[in-house]
Amino acid sequence: MKIECAPIGPFGTNLYLITDDNSAHCVIVDAPPGAAEFVLSTLAQRGLTLDAILLTHGHWDHNGGVAGILAGTANTQKSFVQTLANIDDRDCHENPEKFMEWYRRAVPELGPEDFPAFTVSHWTKDEEEFSLLGEKWKALHIPGHCPGSLVYYCEDAKIAFTGDVIFAGSIGRTDLPGGNFSELERGIRKKIYTLPENVKLYPGHGPATNVAEEKSSNPFVRP
Repeated sequence: MKIECAPIGPFGTNLYLITDDNSAHCVIVDAPPGAAEFVLSTLAQRGLTLDAILLTHGHWDHNGGVAGILAGTANTQKSFVQTLANIDDRDCHENPEKFMEWYRRAVPELGPEDFPAFTVSHWTKDEEEFSLLGEKWKALHIPGHCPGSLVYYCEDAKIAFTGDVIFAGSIGRTDLPGGNFSELERGIRKKIYTLPENVKLYPGHGPATNVAEEKSSNPFVRP
């Protein structure tokens, strides 16, 4: 697998494009607002077929581009694009306009048209395993930043996409509705810090890190 990172949208959210070395299939992790143009042009230019969108959680800066991508791929490719998320964030995905005022505090010009709803095709449970791009994946439910936060872990590739659960030297904020520091702390200790130390962590914002680095130096959650 090859992993490419594109920071997109008003909050510089990391969209990850994961391609298969042996086929023209790909997966993306998170779809920030404005992602549709980037994703659809990349698929067309490189002749790629998008198999799935893995959503780490329901915040708009991570899912605001999903509807546009689904609309575009429906017109340009024959295969169905899966969308995976956790059901605890169902309202965020299906009724995103309800949360518009949160984001207008930072981006005042936003309007209802910037919050298109979409349908999640599969609600992923904690510890659920699935296959994509010829690899086995596991979804780890770690609430605290957002009720439905998921980390997508691929054991053989030694990678995990952590969304806003943990960053390089930091963790997701817990002062938004649905946030809970104790839950986030517990989840990081039990489900991130117990992964092999050489697992590379790809967060929703900022640079990549690894389990060993965060266990030894993250000031917010100690092992």
